[in-house]
Amino acid sequence: MFAIVEIAGLQYKVEQDQKLFVNRLKGDVGAKVSFEKVLLTVNGATTIGAPAVKGITVDAQILNHLKADKVIVFKKKRRKGYEKKNGHRQSLTQIQITGITGFDGAKKAPKKETAKADAAPKAEKPVAKVAKEETKTSAATGDRATVNFGEDHELNYHLKKNNLSQSKENRETLIALGKEVKEELGKKILTHEDVDAAIEKNITKFNELKK
Repeated sequence: MFAIVEIAGLQYKVEQDQKLFVNRLKGDVGAKVSFEKVLLTVNGATTIGAPAVKGITVDAQILNHLKADKVIVFKKKRRKGYEKKNGHRQSLTQIQITGITGFDGAKKAPKKETAKADAAPKAEKPVAKVAKEETKTSAATGDRATVNFGEDHELNYHLKKNNLSQSKENRETLIALGKEVKEELGKKILTHEDVDAAIEKNITKFNELKK
């Protein structure tokens, strides 16, 4: 059994009773510390955190505070007469891992039932809205054989085709005529042939194109 844990900004692979040096920690010698940011555990099965494994903690005891060996930092710029020499000793803490706890509490909680089962069924949409949505769906799916009365360019196409003015008044007349034809034919969507036939039959209702 082992774990990958983040201690003082660095990641370590730790096991039971392992001793290791980490960056200086707060606390006196002999004090107990615990680390909750466990990134991965292996205890028969591997568990990867996102980013940390919930419910798992790594417990440790502080054994000693000390400094690492001196590191020489020497800087020089040639032909500039610049030389600088510094020494650095990193402050460290020696700890011993006393246990990795929380495996019983790390089990995933049962998923909550979806709210869809308790949600009330949606009210049925009015027939007019359903017909309008079906018309939009027909146009969106690329069915070029049908007419979408919600698009001005399609209305203008049929008006121009029959030498009629592409005015707002004519478009409104064509929309009203389309509703009448749908009821008469018992259709929810009209084809281009249906619209042209209706215009020819009711040509007197439209304003002609001015020459």
